[in-house]
Amino acid sequence: MTETIRLTMAQAVARFLAAQDTRIDGETVPLFGGVWAIFGHGNVAGMGEALYAVRDVLPTYRAHNEQGMAHAAIAFAKASFRRRMMACTTSIGPGATNMVTAAALAHVNRLPVLFLPGDVFANRRPDPVLQQVEDFADGTVSANDAFRPVSRYFDRITRPEQIIPALRRAMQVLTDPAESGPVTLALCQDTQAEAYDYPVSFFARTLWSPRRVRPDEDELATAAEAIRSAQKPVLIAGGGVLYSQAYDTLRQFVEAHGIPVLETQAGKSALPHSHPLNMGSVGVTGTSASNRLAEEADLVLAVGTRLQDFTTGSWALFRNDEVRFVALNVVGADAAKHNALPLVADAKAGLVALDAALEGWRAPQSWRAAASAGKSDWMVEAAKATAATNAELPSDAQVIGAVQRAIGDAVVVCAAGGLPGELHKLWQAEKPGNYHLEYGYSCMGYEIAGGLGVKLARPGDEVVVMVGDGSYMMLNSELSTAVMMGQKLTVVLLDNRGYGCINRLQMGTGGANFNNLLKDTHHEIMPDIDFVLHARSMGAHTEKVAGIAELETALAAARERVQTSVIVIDTDPLVTTEAGGHWWDVAVPEVSDRPEVRARRAEYEDMLKAQKIG
Repeated sequence: MTETIRLTMAQAVARFLAAQDTRIDGETVPLFGGVWAIFGHGNVAGMGEALYAVRDVLPTYRAHNEQGMAHAAIAFAKASFRRRMMACTTSIGPGATNMVTAAALAHVNRLPVLFLPGDVFANRRPDPVLQQVEDFADGTVSANDAFRPVSRYFDRITRPEQIIPALRRAMQVLTDPAESGPVTLALCQDTQAEAYDYPVSFFARTLWSPRRVRPDEDELATAAEAIRSAQKPVLIAGGGVLYSQAYDTLRQFVEAHGIPVLETQAGKSALPHSHPLNMGSVGVTGTSASNRLAEEADLVLAVGTRLQDFTTGSWALFRNDEVRFVALNVVGADAAKHNALPLVADAKAGLVALDAALEGWRAPQSWRAAASAGKSDWMVEAAKATAATNAELPSDAQVIGAVQRAIGDAVVVCAAGGLPGELHKLWQAEKPGNYHLEYGYSCMGYEIAGGLGVKLARPGDEVVVMVGDGSYMMLNSELSTAVMMGQKLTVVLLDNRGYGCINRLQMGTGGANFNNLLKDTHHEIMPDIDFVLHARSMGAHTEKVAGIAELETALAAARERVQTSVIVIDTDPLVTTEAGGHWWDVAVPEVSDRPEVRARRAEYEDMLKAQKIG
């Protein structure tokens, strides 16, 4: 006879999550690093009571904003290379829908997170309850249906026994390299409190190990033949290299075969910046070293990347008419993009197999020499851009240089605006994961919450959050959470008084300065925000510095401090690194009264001719 235990559905969820393990560096650790919770009437009674009972083995963390706590959970998974993850629970209504943006972020970036929003009453007796969204044509709809398009798996639990197959399916998705992403289990609030006799075996400790998909023999042979015939090959390293923990394998592969490496935002740090074959960032925010090679390449080996438009220069970067793509990716849809030769496999397993198939083959010496010369040229330009200055308003690049010199071995965290482009070009990461950028969804507001998640995943590392004033204003509340939890962050807040990145894009497409910088918005009183006082009110050590020299001094002090620090510096909203970079497809109006727009439209139409379609 099956042994059972009587629990509420919420208690079953908590016990199940607490019983999931993984193994990292030979040590068995909990798969879930904890649960983020903001309680409300849709989850405080059911999930609240359940989480209290397991608080010693599955910690619960309280945040100030549901989107922020979800960002922290996602950053935790990313910083853990998807080997560990977190869950998030909220009430119904706005508490739940506040997480939809974060769900989209996790979906785009292929990062595992478990969403457990409260939902309406399954029995419908008190309908419509507080915060319930009513669809007059469909009685099964609730606000949580907004999660459907941004979840890898979605389920609504209306009976307590349904949680058994739902959680099992959720775990398969969360831990599968190809399916990995957000899972949403909408928990009806009455069902959370209902009891059921669950099999004791459902709560047995379970160890999850990453699945390593091996390549198909025919796909491998075809890919190897294409690479062997190349004279000018490059390898684009994407986030899949890090998630597969294939960084050592990547280094051995490119050293054996002499292939230059170009880095995506997600893949940066997979190969040490100082490695002679690392050409740095590629694409719209690419180095001149990478982009020159990409333009000439006759073979592109894309490893663990979905080839987003910033990576490919909107598919206008690869100028060689004979260029071929080999896409090594655990996701079949990614491997088949743009008529690439697919090699469906885990990044590590795929590179090992390719290495064996290419035994004895190396890229021509002349190609390697061209790569080396290009990197030397780029390093000169990068040093110029990041050099210390006495300018009253330093550039983002000069601030990056100061951070690099003061705390260069830190994990740098950023997400949106102009900073990701400058960091992609200029940050010199030597250790896997020391570059943590959310640029798949380019979500303003991720930075501080993301920094908190990184610190939870990597408590022994210095974590530096670089954030603009616009993004800080969107979501800064988890700064207080970091202080409350005793998790030290060093936040460098660059104040350019508006949305400087989009202002530059507006100017670049011929638009007038309008509604981006604060001075160009509709206002009766010009805002003068005191970020020092604001951050100090949340418990951080704060100061404003007058220039690069003061910034470096403040950063050195922050490194020695155990308290979270916020350092504010005014920056120039218009200056950006001119070296490197590439065109990006941002549609310019065909019709305009302004000659600046018409001129940009003509340039835009010329660039469209360079795009490779297919």
